Amino acid sequence: MTDRAAQARPLGRRAFLLLLAGGLSSFAWASKVSGVASPITASVSEIFANLLPVSGWRIYTISGSMPEFDASSWRLEIDGLVRNPQSLSYADLQALPRAHQTSTFHCVTGWTVHNVRWSGVRFSHLFDLVEPLPTAKAVRFVSLEVPYDDSLTLEQLRLHDAMVGLEMDGTPLSRPHGSPARVVLPEMYGYKGVKWLTRMEFLDHQPTGYWENLGYDQDAWVGRSNGYSSA
Repeated sequence: MTDRAAQARPLGRRAFLLLLAGGLSSFAWASKVSGVASPITASVSEIFANLLPVSGWRIYTISGSMPEFDASSWRLEIDGLVRNPQSLSYADLQALPRAHQTSTFHCVTGWTVHNVRWSGVRFSHLFDLVEPLPTAKAVRFVSLEVPYDDSLTLEQLRLHDAMVGLEMDGTPLSRPHGSPARVVLPEMYGYKGVKWLTRMEFLDHQPTGYWENLGYDQDAWVGRSNGYSSA
C-alpha cells in the first residue's frame, strides 16, 4: 500500500457522508483542490472531487475531471490468466451479442436511481471469448481515470445481471456515465462499477481497488456491507 493510500484509508463511508453534508458549497473549488500536493487535502479532494447532478444521478470522479473517449483509439484490453487475450475496439465490443436489463442503481452514500435501462455484453460471453485459465479467480478492472480500479470474482461476474454496460436508457453511455464502457452489477454498490473501462486483467487472487484502499468493503453487497444491514 502506498503512503498516500495509508493516509487516506480512515476516510471511509462515514467521512464521505460528512463531506457531502458539509461540502455542497464547495463545487467551485473541489476540482482545484484535487491538484494540491498536500496528502491530506489530496485525500479529501479525491473522495469528494466532483459531485455533479445529472438527471437524478450524482456523478463522482476521483481526479476532478472525466476522461475523454476517442472511438478511433480506445481498446478494451482483456488479458492476464486467459488462453486468448483480446484487444477489442469499440466496434468489436458493439458487435458482440447484446443483453438488456432494467435494474436499480444504489450508491453507498445513500441515494438510489430506479428503473435504469442497461444494454451491454454479459461477462459470461467475454469469458467464452478469452477462456480463463483454471487458476483465474478474479478480474481487475482498470479505468481511463487513473488510478481508478477495482475487482470482482469470477463467481460474482457470472451473476445474471452482471455486464459490461455500453448503453443506458436507450443511448450510448455519456461521458459522465463512463463512456465508452463500464461495469454494471446492480447487486453491489456503485463504486464497484468501474467507469471509463479500458482493461480487464484476470488474476489468481482478488486485489483491493481504489475505494477499498480508502476503507470501503471488498464485497459491496447492497444492504449487507459498508455498515448497512438488511435486518
